[in-house]
Amino acid sequence: MKQDSETANEPVPEESAQRAFTSYAAPLVDQAIRLAKDIHDDPSPEALHKLRVSLRRLRSLWWAFAPLLDKGENSRQRAVYKFLATAAGKTRDWDILIELLKQKDGDARALMPKLEQARRDTLATSRETLLNADVKHLLRDALATTSGELHATHDADIALRKFAARRIGASERSLKKRIKRARHAKRSNYAAFHDVRKAGKKLRYLFEFFGPVLKISHKRTLKRLKKLQKRFGLLNDTVASEALLRDNAASLADADHIEAALDWLDRKRKRRLRAASELLG
Repeated sequence: MKQDSETANEPVPEESAQRAFTSYAAPLVDQAIRLAKDIHDDPSPEALHKLRVSLRRLRSLWWAFAPLLDKGENSRQRAVYKFLATAAGKTRDWDILIELLKQKDGDARALMPKLEQARRDTLATSRETLLNADVKHLLRDALATTSGELHATHDADIALRKFAARRIGASERSLKKRIKRARHAKRSNYAAFHDVRKAGKKLRYLFEFFGPVLKISHKRTLKRLKKLQKRFGLLNDTVASEALLRDNAASLADADHIEAALDWLDRKRKRRLRAASELLG
């Protein structure tokens, strides 16, 4: 009995990052598999958006654990998530363009039938790509491979809280660096603003993953990140829609309708760029 009492009073070892990985990754993998299956029955914009977000979160999680993984294998797995997210995202890009142009009166209405057809054609290709990719097998294999690699390094375990703080710190520094670059960039240098959006999104995902194990609350930072992500997301929607319309102009409608839509998108992009710039300080 004495031995049991002494054992009960011993401090419980903190969970290691290596051991915690599967508890983070498995639910995300299950969710992505379910969403990939669902789009065969539900081709709605929301279903595709959920799948793309799920795959992006997986990619961010593998980035978070990159220091503990073989560099080549980690890059390969993240490339898989990017490929799948792009397949889902191509249809989503048409959805965004259509929703934007529905806000415009006049000429944009004439584009709708061909835009809707392009969306249907792209959806068929996205579905075929995801089906042929065997999403379930790809993601299950990635989870098993990475979990096995991490469990094999138990002799070099690092406490989860310490690891989480390091990775969030690295992500915060990356975001600050990109914000500084964007502050001094010309308005025409959209890549600098896009980098801020990507870095902010990655940091937000890390807070969502690791927030419960951190000692300090990051509610204020998360609130700012959500605001940043919303404004920069709206800017990205406009930039991507302009590019999509230009790239497909020849197959969509006559030049006058296309040019009027592009002029309208150009004005909207400039307004959204100003709004995004205000958040950079």
